[in-house]
Amino acid sequence: MSKFTRFFKFANAARLATYLIALWKLFKHPQTPRAAKVVAIAVLAYAVSPIDLIPDFIPVLGQLDDLILLPLGVALAVKLTPPALWEARLREAEASAEKLPRMWWGAALIVLLWVVLFGLLVWWLVRLFAAA
Repeated sequence: MSKFTRFFKFANAARLATYLIALWKLFKHPQTPRAAKVVAIAVLAYAVSPIDLIPDFIPVLGQLDDLILLPLGVALAVKLTPPALWEARLREAEASAEKLPRMWWGAALIVLLWVVLFGLLVWWLVRLFAAA
């Protein structure tokens, strides 16, 4: 990877981190609409969760979920937020050097989703082979 490519990869990661901090500030702000808060906390939980919806070891799909889901989630939260409120939170995020808190409940939610999906798969397979 060239130095030029690494620089842009780092720059985009830094910008995404700024957006995530802005989402955290948006979530905590009392004037944020409820729908924007729900989307913001869902995006944050997914972003800081140590477990991905699609594991990274799955070729292509493992990386695509982070490249697609996070920006789409940020865009949806921005669309649901009044422009002045979002711009103020974004400026606050750019000015601060905060880090996002760890959200272990987000990881627990992703694990629960995987367990439910696995349980449904097992249930379906049992019914399939019991009927045969």
